[in-house]
Amino acid sequence: MLFSSRIEVKDADQVRSMRVAGLVVGRTLERLRAAVRPGVSTADLDALAEQSIREQGGVPSFLGYGEPPFPASICASVNDEVVHGIPGARVLAEGDVISIDCGAIVPDASGQGWHGDAAITVAVGDVPDDVAALMQVTEDALWRGLAAARVGGRVGDISHAVETFVRGAGAYGIVDGYTGHGIGTSMHMEPDVPNAGRAGRGPRLHRGMALAVEPMITLGSEDTVLADDEWTVLTADRTWAAHFEHTFALTEAGVWVLTAEDGGRERLAALGVPCGAED
Repeated sequence: MLFSSRIEVKDADQVRSMRVAGLVVGRTLERLRAAVRPGVSTADLDALAEQSIREQGGVPSFLGYGEPPFPASICASVNDEVVHGIPGARVLAEGDVISIDCGAIVPDASGQGWHGDAAITVAVGDVPDDVAALMQVTEDALWRGLAAARVGGRVGDISHAVETFVRGAGAYGIVDGYTGHGIGTSMHMEPDVPNAGRAGRGPRLHRGMALAVEPMITLGSEDTVLADDEWTVLTADRTWAAHFEHTFALTEAGVWVLTAEDGGRERLAALGVPCGAED
C-alpha cells in the first residue's frame, strides 16, 4: 500500500477487497429500498440493515462510530433531515422521503478490514413533483461527479461536475458543510470531496485511489443546523433534502463504482464514460 500526501492508494487486490465491501453495502441498500413503505419505522430498517450486513460477512461501520458513538447501523434521515439521522420509533408516512446511508467493513484474507459506503433517497409512496425532481437531480449529480473522475485529473473536477449539474437544474441548495471523502482501511480518510468547486484544483487522482462522492441537495437554503442528539443534520429553513452516494475506485480503464451491482457500467455508458469494473 502506498501513501502520497497522506492519501491511501490501493493495489489491485486491495481494490478487489473493497469491491466485496461495496457489494455488501449496495445489496443491503436494495433490500432497504424494497422495505420502505408507509407504516415501517426507521428502527425496522436499521434492524434489517444490520441483519443484511452481518449475513454477508460484514460489520456495520456506522455502529459505535464517532463521539458520541453513533447508535445504529444506518443513518435514516427523513424529509428536512439532510444526513446522520438516528433510526428509532419514527414511522414513515405516505409522502415522506427517507435518505438511507449505509456502511460496512469486510475483512480480507489477512484480516485487514475494508470499507464500503453508499446512500440512497427513497420516496415513501407518492411525493410532490418538486420533491421527485430534487431526488432525480441529486442522483444525476452524483453520476456526473463519478463520470468526471479519471487518472491524472483532480478532485476538483468531481466537485465542479456535481455543482455545474445542480446549478443548471434549478434553484437548489448544495450543502457545503458535509463532503465526500477518501475511503479504504478507514471509512473517512483524506481527501475531502466537496460538492462544489473549481475544476483542475485539489489533489491529483491516481490509479488505486478510492473515494466516496455524496451530493446532499435541498429545495431551499444550503444552510444546516445540528439537532440536540448531536448527530442529525437538518436544513436551517426546514426545506426537504436528498442524498445519494457511491464509493468508487480508479483503475487504468476508468471508474469502478464499487457499491453499484454492475460496477457503474450502465450509468457511466449513458454519459459516454468508460467503466473500469473488473467483474
